[in-house]
Amino acid sequence: MNGDDEDRADALFHALADRTRRDIMRRVLAGERSVSALAAHYDMSFAAVQKHVAVLERAGLLTKRRSGREQLARGDVEAVRSVASMLTELEQIWRGRIARIDELIASDSTQEE
Repeated sequence: MNGDDEDRADALFHALADRTRRDIMRRVLAGERSVSALAAHYDMSFAAVQKHVAVLERAGLLTKRRSGREQLARGDVEAVRSVASMLTELEQIWRGRIARIDELIASDSTQEE
């Protein structure tokens, strides 16, 4: 990954590190929601929910649009897929490392015999 990709990964994982933001993502991936409707689900101020939505928007995980006086949020499925792709890439790296460790252990025990 280049520097831009790493910055994007940092923003994505930072945004998803918070349980409220993950819950907001579940809701907006299921369908477009107004920020005020989202705020009704949480025991926090409307402004606090707006800040969570802003973090998700900056990370590119959701988009907002205005409809009259309401701000509507919609999850970006492609952005979520990119997170899944990054995790898959990391998993493959670690699986490769584990396989290499297994090979080293096997060759070490073969040499001892």
